[in-house]
Amino acid sequence: MEILLSLSIAIFAGLMLSRLAKLLSLPAVTAYLIAGILVGPFCLGALGIGGLGFTSEENLNSLSIISDVALGFIAFAIGNEFRLSQLKAIGKQATIIGIFQAVFTTIVVDIALITFSLIRPDVLPLPAAIILGAVASATAPAATLMVVRQYKAKGPVTDTLLPVVALDDAVGLILFSISFGVAKSLMMGSTDLISIIVEPLIEVVLSIALGTVMGYLFTFFERFFHSRSKRLAMSVAFVLLTVALSMLKFEIFGIHVAFSSLLACMMLGTIFCNICDFSANLMDRLDRWTAPIFILFFVVSGAELDLSVLTNLMVVLIGVIYIISRCVGKYFGASISSRFSKAPDTVQKYLGITLFPQAGVALGMAIKTMEYCSTVPNATNIGLLVQNIILFSVLIYELIGPFLTKISLAKAGEIDPEGKVSARDNVTAKA
Repeated sequence: MEILLSLSIAIFAGLMLSRLAKLLSLPAVTAYLIAGILVGPFCLGALGIGGLGFTSEENLNSLSIISDVALGFIAFAIGNEFRLSQLKAIGKQATIIGIFQAVFTTIVVDIALITFSLIRPDVLPLPAAIILGAVASATAPAATLMVVRQYKAKGPVTDTLLPVVALDDAVGLILFSISFGVAKSLMMGSTDLISIIVEPLIEVVLSIALGTVMGYLFTFFERFFHSRSKRLAMSVAFVLLTVALSMLKFEIFGIHVAFSSLLACMMLGTIFCNICDFSANLMDRLDRWTAPIFILFFVVSGAELDLSVLTNLMVVLIGVIYIISRCVGKYFGASISSRFSKAPDTVQKYLGITLFPQAGVALGMAIKTMEYCSTVPNATNIGLLVQNIILFSVLIYELIGPFLTKISLAKAGEIDPEGKVSARDNVTAKA
C-alpha cells in the first residue's frame, strides 16, 4: 500500500505544481523535478511517514525500474525522429554538430578541471578531472524531448536538436569509456587498451545491432494486428523487451560485453519509423499512454537529487567550474560546428543553449565510476567526489536547463504561443 500511496502522491504533486509552473511560464519538467524534491527524503519524506513521500534512498532505489522504462520510451521516441526524409535534409549537419560539440565540450571541461587539479591535486585528483570531462559530453534527452513536446516546437533548431541529442549518447558513451579507461590506468598504474578502446566500441555496435534486430522483429509482428489498441500494446511490449535485453552483461575471453538501452531503443524507434507507414499515428497514441510514466520519472529524479552536496563548499566550487566550462563547451561547440556545416542562423545562435540539460546518462556514468572506485584501494574518495559533483550539477541543470531550452526555442521562433489547446475546450466544442 505504501508504494502505491507514494506513487500517487508523486504524480499528484507533479501535476499540481505544473499548474503553478504554467502561471510562471516555466516548463512542466521543472515543476516535476521540484515536486520530486518536495516529496523526497529531504522534505516530506524526512517526516518518516510511510507512503507520504519517499522516505529514504532505499525507497527510491526500489523504483529504478520506472527510470529504466521511462528512458526506454524516451529513447524510442527520439529514434522516431530519425526519418530518412528528415535525415536527407539535416543528417550531415546533425552528425557534424553532434560529434563536434560533444568532443569540444569534453576538451573544454578537461582543460578547466585538469588545470584546477594541477593547482590543487589534494582537492581534485587528476583521474576525477579526466572522468568529469567525459561526463560533460552527455545531454539529458528526457528533459529536452519533454520541452519540445509540451510547447509543440517546430523548426530548424528543433529538427537539429533531437538527432544531436541522440548522437550525444553514442559519442558520450565512447568518450566516457576512453576517459574512464585512462583514469583507471592512472589509479592502477597500468594501461588496459581493451577497456579503453575495444569494450566501448563493442557496446555501441552491439547496442545498435540489438535495436536494429528488434526494430525489424517489431515491424514484422505488428502486421498480424489491425486494431490500434493491440498495435499500441505491441509497441509497449517491444520497448520493454529491448530495455530488458539491454540489461544483459557477460564476459567473453576477458572482454566485458554490455549494452546501452538508450542506443538500442533509439535504433528500435529509427527502424520502426522508417519501415512502418503508420508509425507517426502510433507514436501519437503512445505519447498519451506514457505521460504518467514520464511524470513519475521526473518526480523520482527530483527526489533522488541529494541536497546535502550543497553543504560541501569544495564540491560546490568544483561544480561551478564544471557547470560554467560545460556550458561554454556546449554553446561554442554547437555554434562553431553549426557555422561550419552551414546550418541556419537560428541553429547557430540557439542550439547550444538547448544542450545544457544533463541528468540520467551523466548520473549513470557517475554511478559506474563510484562502483569501480569502491573496489580500488584508496580510490573511493575519487568516486565519491565525481558522484557529488555530478549530483550538484544535475541539480542546477535540471532546474534551469528546461527553462533555458524553452527560452531558446521561443527566441528561435519555433514555439507558437497559441499552439497549446485545452482538451476540455475541444470536448466542449464537439458537444
